[in-house]
Amino acid sequence: MTAKTVIRMGHPTLRLVAELVDHNDIFTSAFKELLTDLYDTMKLEGGIGIAAPQINISKQVTLIELPANSERYGTLHTSPLFIIINPVITIIDHTLQGFWEGCLSVPGLRGFVERPRIVKIDYIDEFGENKTFVAEDFLATVFQHELDHLFGKIYIDRITDTKKLSYLQEFSDFNSPKKEDTLDE
Repeated sequence: MTAKTVIRMGHPTLRLVAELVDHNDIFTSAFKELLTDLYDTMKLEGGIGIAAPQINISKQVTLIELPANSERYGTLHTSPLFIIINPVITIIDHTLQGFWEGCLSVPGLRGFVERPRIVKIDYIDEFGENKTFVAEDFLATVFQHELDHLFGKIYIDRITDTKKLSYLQEFSDFNSPKKEDTLDE
């Protein structure tokens, strides 16, 4: 296993706009190792997404994978593993939807964030191919959360009502919605 340490809020790398990945780098062993490191770290931490800046690598790379069932998330609509390089996001439906979000880089907290319901992501995959994906509902929130990491943002920046920011225990005791209304990358 090649899991890495996840850096936390306050680390300057999380606030940088990550560098674009050079297309030729995608085919190198070092880049393949980065993808393995990201995947292993995401799995070890129990996340459903991770971005390279979270392991202190300022590159525009993120992974997302929704499992069918998980202790942390309950039942989810599964997704394949997405490896997203140099993404461009376009809002398709500006209707806002809200979920309680958490983050591997902001451990111990949850916050209620409203984001657009449908987004389109143009990106390069791990084979160097141009791809487009339209994400809706919960998956749209996951994509927006992860892509924010590539542009120096964390979910706390998106909270509009700071009364809806909570420590995990208090969240569980007083604010916990249905499992499908939470996102904990």
